[in-house]
Amino acid sequence: MKMLIISGAFPPMRAGDAEHALHLCTHLASRGTEVHLLTTKGQSASGSVSFHIHAVMKSWLWSDVPTLVAMLRKIQPDHVLLIYAAWIYQWHPMITFAPTIVKRVLGKVSFVTLLETIKEEKEEDGLRTFTMRAIRKLAKYGVGSAGVDYLMGTLYRDSDGLIVLSERHLIQLSALLPDVASKTEVIPPPPLISMCADAQAARNHGRAQLALDQDHFLLAYFGYVDRWKGVETLFQAVQLVTKQAGNVRLVMIGGGRGTAKIPLNQRGESVASYAEKMQSLPSRLGIADKVTWLPGYSSGSQEASMYLYAADVCVLPFDEGVILSRSSLATAAAHGLPIITTRGEHLESPFRDQENVFLCRPKDPEALALAIFSCMKNPKLIQDLRNGARQLAEDWFSWDKAVARTIRAFQKERRSVRDA
Repeated sequence: MKMLIISGAFPPMRAGDAEHALHLCTHLASRGTEVHLLTTKGQSASGSVSFHIHAVMKSWLWSDVPTLVAMLRKIQPDHVLLIYAAWIYQWHPMITFAPTIVKRVLGKVSFVTLLETIKEEKEEDGLRTFTMRAIRKLAKYGVGSAGVDYLMGTLYRDSDGLIVLSERHLIQLSALLPDVASKTEVIPPPPLISMCADAQAARNHGRAQLALDQDHFLLAYFGYVDRWKGVETLFQAVQLVTKQAGNVRLVMIGGGRGTAKIPLNQRGESVASYAEKMQSLPSRLGIADKVTWLPGYSSGSQEASMYLYAADVCVLPFDEGVILSRSSLATAAAHGLPIITTRGEHLESPFRDQENVFLCRPKDPEALALAIFSCMKNPKLIQDLRNGARQLAEDWFSWDKAVARTIRAFQKERRSVRDA
């Protein structure tokens, strides 16, 4: 089986989408699939990989369609998987017509779109010019306007299958297009880092690196520092906790995105500038000596895993509540870490409060501080959360299961294409 994966994001870009592409390609290749990755110029994994990388796409504009067509004819894949998030294609509409282009070039090839999000909030930013809106409307006439979505092009209509990363995403998609749900699979992203083989040795080494003794209670935050991840709430909660528990420490694993400038609002504020603001916040709160910032880890490095094993609890206070698509949650669960996180408006079915996660209100430093205190004072709760996290990882965040389900989705689509 030959599979082409299309992703505008790939290392060294610092983004979950990039790591998802890398690890998905790696795990598919390890199971005997011939994997080809089509990505942006300048993207390349550090070290050797077990799949073919074609970093030839300049900017994912209409002018790059000939390059896309040439690569399709050269590779001749049996299946095509598009990893879609608008920002990794500069919000340009070309990629939203990829399934139509692929089918016109290759005929009855199966095409599946993996949706990292559902109709991203800032996709409208990519349509803000008159020219962009006009071109998108013209493109609809070129492929037949019936069933073409203004923002998503023919991704919904012409993809043989869709993959979403959480139950919440499936609910959102079903509300938009009820008929699409029948061809949609929920496959959350498993851990997107390399894990240490010896957990106890990693824990000992990580705590030694942080100059911690047995009495220190280490909280870990894992992931990029983005506005919606509750970093301000976390620092404010740590400030409250340290007033009564001087042995608490916090390690921030992941940091900012470096050169990945992702607009967050119409003022043009970037993720990088937000991360810089957050790095100064512990000093303003008087807890700088309690917080350790780690430099960004590289793909394939086990450094992040070492510090996660060193932690006693992982705290992920998402502003909108926890959902299955959070790869930081998957990584914490795979390490068997007790997880403190937040309950949103809709709690997905796998999460059980104080069994596999400890839930509190979003954007509430007092509630988060109370949750931390509860874990510090209750060893049985800690052990229950550890066991629950491991089971959550086995049920939902296994690479074996994710790859098997992805391959089955393509095999199902190939049978339906052949029968057509």
